[in-house]
Amino acid sequence: MTSIGDAWRLARQRIDRLDARLLIEYVSGCSHADLIAHPTRRLSELQVRRLDTLVRRRASGEPLAYLLGSAGFYGREFKVTGDVLVPRPETELLVELALERLRHVAEPVVADLGTGSGALAVTLKCLCPQARVVAVDLSPAALAVARLNASLHRATVRFVEGDWYGPLTDEHFDLIVANPPYVAAADPHLERGGLPFEPRLALTDGVHGGDGLACTRVIVGGAVRHLLPGGWLLIEHGHEHGVAVRHLLHRAGLSEVATWPDLSGSERVSGACLVGGRD
Repeated sequence: MTSIGDAWRLARQRIDRLDARLLIEYVSGCSHADLIAHPTRRLSELQVRRLDTLVRRRASGEPLAYLLGSAGFYGREFKVTGDVLVPRPETELLVELALERLRHVAEPVVADLGTGSGALAVTLKCLCPQARVVAVDLSPAALAVARLNASLHRATVRFVEGDWYGPLTDEHFDLIVANPPYVAAADPHLERGGLPFEPRLALTDGVHGGDGLACTRVIVGGAVRHLLPGGWLLIEHGHEHGVAVRHLLHRAGLSEVATWPDLSGSERVSGACLVGGRD
């Protein structure tokens, strides 16, 4: 039988050291301390086969989060499957900007468009429990994952199936957040790293126009009809899209248009608010 120490050494020859360690711990149920202190602990034949399968999948580029079934986001763990994007650290900027705008609203009403795993909606509800949060997604499979995450974190979020504002009819919000598909259909990055394993519908707007801004145009274009006076729209976008998104926000008649950089310095989130009433 194979020891966890031997299995770790073999796995490190094929994939990143940290990834190998996390997969060993996941399959064996041991902690990092166990791995170091008890490297002769034996794996069963079933565990060895399962580990080999996971290592092969990781070596092929499949994201580690899909293999482990979860990913961290803003200090919490979220279940993920191949039906949703893996939450990115860059998206945590949306949480920070949202919380700044909710701080002085007594009982804010919040919409998360294209919720995916529910990471944004659930995190905002956990950190702003007085908020009423609705999360929208076109994919029933993604909504199933999001509902699971809401249950795991005991967050009361209303989930609805539909395309952007479609199921929200005449509802209005103090805050709308969105992390829509923004990778252009022809972008070569779609075929690199772990992106081929993630849902294409959540990555690119290729079926809508292909320039990476089609979904953003819909979200910005409908914001005025769904924002309360003083309400904000915050939208994540590609690092090259800042100028274009600011133009869309201005053209929609929104005010206080701004863009904020992520930790790498790339323009990542743009937003604006609705001043006064709606037409």
